[in-house]
Amino acid sequence: MNKNVKLMVEKLIEKSYTISTMESCTGGGLANEITNVPGASEIFKFGATTYSNEYKIKMGVSRKVIDKFSVYSEETAKEMSHKIAIFTKSNFGVGITGKLKRFDPANGSGEDDVVFVSVYDRLQKKFYTEKIKVYKEDREDNKQAVIDTVSSIVLNVLEKEEENERV
Repeated sequence: MNKNVKLMVEKLIEKSYTISTMESCTGGGLANEITNVPGASEIFKFGATTYSNEYKIKMGVSRKVIDKFSVYSEETAKEMSHKIAIFTKSNFGVGITGKLKRFDPANGSGEDDVVFVSVYDRLQKKFYTEKIKVYKEDREDNKQAVIDTVSSIVLNVLEKEEENERV
């Protein structure tokens, strides 16, 4: 079990916050890690795995954003996180898109070893983004690096919120 994800789920439960995901290259790996934690059903609302542009668009991602910036971009990750948070009315929406060291013949643009992550805080109306360079040969190891990044982002947001509450 991923320790950061476990801590993230515990903190979300403690605050009665919810989270939903729209994942591409991680193939639902984050949703899986979340649901490995006992009690996750209290905070996890929905997980979508959208490998194709078609289904990203059906989930609300703007075709114009994909066409202008590419499906592998910070802008698309932000659309994914925003649309899933709005769709599920979750406190946090997560969008993940990129390539895990593999060329995509259907979407040739973008680097083959870069993943874009976005966490949308629906209450604060704020995006937290990260561009991750994946370098390991094992696909599962690269997915774990992305999942670790997402859980770190959410934990940092929750930590800052707790600090502000103390002041």
